Amino acid sequence: MTEVTLVTGSSYAAREAAIAAALRPGISAFVILEGLPDGKPGSPLQQALPSQHVLRIAPGCPCCTGSLTMRVTLNRVLRQAPQQLFIGLADTAHLQQFRAFLRTDSYSRLLTLTEDLHIAS
Repeated sequence: MTEVTLVTGSSYAAREAAIAAALRPGISAFVILEGLPDGKPGSPLQQALPSQHVLRIAPGCPCCTGSLTMRVTLNRVLRQAPQQLFIGLADTAHLQQFRAFLRTDSYSRLLTLTEDLHIAS
């Protein structure tokens, strides 16, 4: 089972820093980030994970307009069978619907949802 942590709040850079700090040594991990980086070089994730383990998807609600993109990206990640997966969300408007999407039959046997990691502003 892959542990999934949803990361929300604050700025893009703060979400990346929180994810980098939450990575556990020796555990295979992937990160899916919604939205674009703020343009500042030296992301903590660039130093913590190989580049192919950090996937960026265009901004858009992952359960509405971005559903297909999220589903395809998530399925590609799950084929790699990571132990840990972080999904950084730019907006929390549909957070509960997204959690419900991750609990559907398609994913419930593959994923274990952990507590969300919310970064205060």
